Amino acid sequence: MPFSSVISAFSAILMGLSLGFILQRGRFCLNSAFRDIIFMKEFDLFRSYLLCMVVALIGTNLIEDTGLIMRFDQGMGHFVSTGLLRQNFVPVANILGGFLFGLGIVLAGGCASGIVYRLGEGQIAALIAIVGFFGGVAMTTDGMLSPVRDLLKSYNLKIFGVSNPAFWDLIGGGPFAKWTSIVIVSVALLAFVFKGKPTFGKSGKGYSWGLTGVLLGLLTVVAWEISSVFGGAPRGLAITTPLRELFNSMLTKSTHSSFQEFSFLGIFRGTWGVFFIFAVPLGAAISSLGLKEFQWKVPPAKEILTVFFGSILMGIGAVIAGGCNLGHGVTGMSTGSVASLVAITSIILGNWTMVYFKFMR
Repeated sequence: MPFSSVISAFSAILMGLSLGFILQRGRFCLNSAFRDIIFMKEFDLFRSYLLCMVVALIGTNLIEDTGLIMRFDQGMGHFVSTGLLRQNFVPVANILGGFLFGLGIVLAGGCASGIVYRLGEGQIAALIAIVGFFGGVAMTTDGMLSPVRDLLKSYNLKIFGVSNPAFWDLIGGGPFAKWTSIVIVSVALLAFVFKGKPTFGKSGKGYSWGLTGVLLGLLTVVAWEISSVFGGAPRGLAITTPLRELFNSMLTKSTHSSFQEFSFLGIFRGTWGVFFIFAVPLGAAISSLGLKEFQWKVPPAKEILTVFFGSILMGIGAVIAGGCNLGHGVTGMSTGSVASLVAITSIILGNWTMVYFKFMR
């Protein structure tokens, strides 16, 4: 295994451990954040999410505009500056996929990042959900639902000629429009966040929602930089694609990914994302063991089918939408992507719909 591959794997593991640790210490799950708004009239986790989004949005665009996001060009033999990867705006797919994902996370009992970090707490339901999530991802990426995915993603909507617009492209684009938009959005969101009187230390045994939001936002910015320099391309934080790559590596010895692969000890081929996703539950386990909260928990039999079905629905929705709660809701939103804005809005609406029928009706 070349030394560069070792460094790449180590950087990914470090990012995964950090994410899992912060998620567990902050009890951060967007299913809970969205659900609590209408079910409990509780906004703390949602404010934490918005704070994360503001930090990530400002930081990510700063490092992009200053040329700090770089990749190694094999042909040129040195690092070159590269931009962020914003998704094409495919509104039908973003809306339908996001809504299905929102429905699924309520049934599965957690969002994509939520089920992965809860595995590190010893929750067997999370393992069932991860397997179901991959099943939904696989059947929509390469299986019987792939024609549906291709059809829905064929409707690409351009805004002022831009196929992958950011929200400042809605007013013409350019540096002035970009940073004016970012400032206005950030001020508006922070006004709502600080109405909740955040603290930035501990809360009980874990992290306060204010500290959790700041740390996740900063980690998002760092992940853009680390993945671009050491992973071959700017990937940021995500769950869906890395999880698919991990399962493919274990099952077929190849990630079947467009991202750079390397051989690990001759056992399997992996990408930066494979090592990242593998480390997330380990980071959560380190945190939960440190807090003496780790405990193997087996769900009731009647809950298993609900979790499994919900997680399959999550996987289907994530592929159609082009990302999950973390990929769209945090990483995508940090780029200002219109596709991510539409997708996360649809995820919230799907979440609220299922919460109403499952808990409130």
